[in-house]
Amino acid sequence: MRHSIARSGAALLAAAALVLPTASAVAEPAADRTTGPAASTDARAGAPVKPPVLPRHIDGGAWPTSHVQGAAIDEHEGVVYWSFTQVLVKTDLEGNVLGTVTGLTGHLGDLDLNTHDGRVYGSLEYKAEEAFYIAIFDGAKIDRIGMDAETDGIMTTVYLPEVVEDFTADMDRDGVFDGDTGNTADHRYGSSGIDGVAFGPAAGKDRGRAKGKQVLRVAYGVYAHKDRIDNDNQVLLEYDVASWRRYEKPLVQDAPHRSGPREVRNKYFVFTGNTTYGVQNLEYDEASGHWFLAVYKGTKPGYPNYSLFVVDGDRPPYQAVVRGQAEPELGDHLSLLPAGQYDPASSTFGWTFDASYGLVSVGGGYFYGASGGPVVEDGVKKQTGALDLYRWTGATPTPFEKVG
Repeated sequence: MRHSIARSGAALLAAAALVLPTASAVAEPAADRTTGPAASTDARAGAPVKPPVLPRHIDGGAWPTSHVQGAAIDEHEGVVYWSFTQVLVKTDLEGNVLGTVTGLTGHLGDLDLNTHDGRVYGSLEYKAEEAFYIAIFDGAKIDRIGMDAETDGIMTTVYLPEVVEDFTADMDRDGVFDGDTGNTADHRYGSSGIDGVAFGPAAGKDRGRAKGKQVLRVAYGVYAHKDRIDNDNQVLLEYDVASWRRYEKPLVQDAPHRSGPREVRNKYFVFTGNTTYGVQNLEYDEASGHWFLAVYKGTKPGYPNYSLFVVDGDRPPYQAVVRGQAEPELGDHLSLLPAGQYDPASSTFGWTFDASYGLVSVGGGYFYGASGGPVVEDGVKKQTGALDLYRWTGATPTPFEKVG
């Protein structure tokens, strides 16, 4: 998916605004739940938007794992899926635990629901084995605590060769891949694996406001190496998962399989300046048609180091030279929405809002943002997870307002 060239491309960003209901357009919620803006409109289809009745707060419990890394909500079934990096937790909307999936030795990341097949997709990393997957969970079968990811027939995986190729790239050409470390010239684009995942419409030159084919976008993790410039892009792979069942296999973690698509549908670059480990959570918002990139702030002094970026879903991809490559490479780029805070020195737009633990769009300008932290219960160290309901205001620097 890389193309060497001898010329460069560019695109002129015009002013635009995120089309979502403002706080003044949102009806006041009831005492403990909200029904959202009954009279607001979907900016893409022009149809009335009536978000489902959802709680303001959902508790994901406390688990002896690493921190919460993502969440997905099946509104039709009234359930929430939580990634706690080694455990998948299924709760109802009141926070009651319905089941868990354990036995994962890799890093389970961001989650999203595929509304076409009703299953939950998440990023799954095994860096020591140089293996990266999309894990696919059959949520309907998760019906008890302590189900096993390998043996209970609830999880299949699809291998991502493109990610492995970039992660293991010997960029300094010394014949040695330096492994899972950011302190190296290796890893194409500074790739540290994958994190954010989200379903949404494909981009295209003639897309405009028309919805494209549903695709899965997978965001790279990116090492925060201060002396490189090739890690100043976010990298988004785009897959058509309609035919993925032919690749799906149960995962035997002692012998990871290599069944997956050789090619990606598209590969996009988004210039944000450096971040710390790339896009932690990726989310498509149907009301606005835009893609939300939640990150850990970067550390390079030459950038504003925002924690939230929005990719403009109405602007078609444009071709430009990919930053920092030893040989000129032409790649397809996506534009940041020209709204929020603006840094003229780097020409980047963004906001200040920490959604790195999870961001879930639920329609009509409403989102759940995840939070978590360490606790000790009966002498056992655990990590909590929770979702709180926010509405988009577009305010600068913080564009979300907690409901309630």
